[in-house]
Amino acid sequence: MRRMTSTRTAAPTTPVVAPDPAGARMLAVCRILLGFVFLWPALDKSFGLGYATPADAAWLTTGSSPTAGYLGHVTGPLGGFFGGLASPVSDVLFVAGMFATGTALILGVGLRVAAVSGTLLMILLWLSTWTFAPGSTNPAVDTHVIYASLAITLAAARAGDRWGLGRAWAASGIPGSRTWLR
Repeated sequence: MRRMTSTRTAAPTTPVVAPDPAGARMLAVCRILLGFVFLWPALDKSFGLGYATPADAAWLTTGSSPTAGYLGHVTGPLGGFFGGLASPVSDVLFVAGMFATGTALILGVGLRVAAVSGTLLMILLWLSTWTFAPGSTNPAVDTHVIYASLAITLAAARAGDRWGLGRAWAASGIPGSRTWLR
């Protein structure tokens, strides 16, 4: 009786290919720039740096609401919903969300969480601008959609590993730093 031998071979493996260095650098530049897009409103509204928020309307020094002025003037079918959100709780959530998302992007850590929070913030801002109204420049895609897409792309590409603390964060041993907090 002839014995059958297995001729199975191991499944082919796909080699890990390092990203193109120029592409990795450009993703790092986009990560840092997008981080400042998120961080800036939190700083300006908190301290009244004189750009979108004058010094006499700073949240931390005068107690002015960083969200009430915007949310109170939202038009369109969702205007009532967004107007009802204006409160001290929304002030804290907005400023903290923008600050934390921007900081995570700039540092290159927690990019998955930053992508989720940044996308949620951008979806809410996109809905509040109601780009479907006549006269809109583009009813579907505006900067909010692009910023959300970019945040997701940066997290998926692990853009925090280049010019950021992503690799050190993943090696830190902090629970979640190699998975959902990556």
